[in-house]
Amino acid sequence: MAAKNAIRVVLLIAGALALAMGLLWIGQGLGLIRWPASSFMIDERRWTLYGAVLVVAGVLLIARNRRIR
Repeated sequence: MAAKNAIRVVLLIAGALALAMGLLWIGQGLGLIRWPASSFMIDERRWTLYGAVLVVAGVLLIARNRRIR
């Protein structure tokens, strides 16, 4: 039982971090987030795609976390 709880915590943290990082990458790729100012990702559209993939991965991890009982 403790192993399942540990897995749930790890999946939730990994999913939340992937979701947040993906949203940051989308914002930087679209030029909406200009932080840090010297980032090579700003206004680079390919980072929008990479961010979207990471957001989907994060959502899947969070959804998988909800299915573990």
